[in-house]
Amino acid sequence: MRKSKPKKRILLPDPKFNDILVTRFVNNMMYDGKKSTAYAIFYNAVDIVEKKTNESGLDTWKKALNNVMPAVEVKSRRVGGANFQVPTEVRPERKVALGMKWLISYARRRGEKTMMEKLAGEIISAAKGEGAAVKKKEDTHKMAEANKAFSHFRF
Repeated sequence: MRKSKPKKRILLPDPKFNDILVTRFVNNMMYDGKKSTAYAIFYNAVDIVEKKTNESGLDTWKKALNNVMPAVEVKSRRVGGANFQVPTEVRPERKVALGMKWLISYARRRGEKTMMEKLAGEIISAAKGEGAAVKKKEDTHKMAEANKAFSHFRF
């Protein structure tokens, strides 16, 4: 165990929407420190979402992120020589982090040609409550529900 908690890094809000959540998303999406490329991908994806849905792209993205964030997850816990999947509630900070990672990873696996189109497609489907990222959240919830019997092993 470490002596003290690491300091939270302060993130600057993004230039276009002035939103810290967007900066976090772009930081998660970024490869090899190419932040301007990641910003370009995100902004273009939001523009594509606006064209396709005729709604605010940022609002659609936030709605998609809310639809993807899990409320409970299972953690492995060793009790008396056996491993149990113990359902635990997800901290708010981790909720956002997991939601972002799932949106990005499932967008990367999509079939469209460019990352902008992939991300836009995943955002639109997640905002509707469909898509692979939402399915991942539902699977996580099902796992927690199935292992509810072991909830008394909580940490």
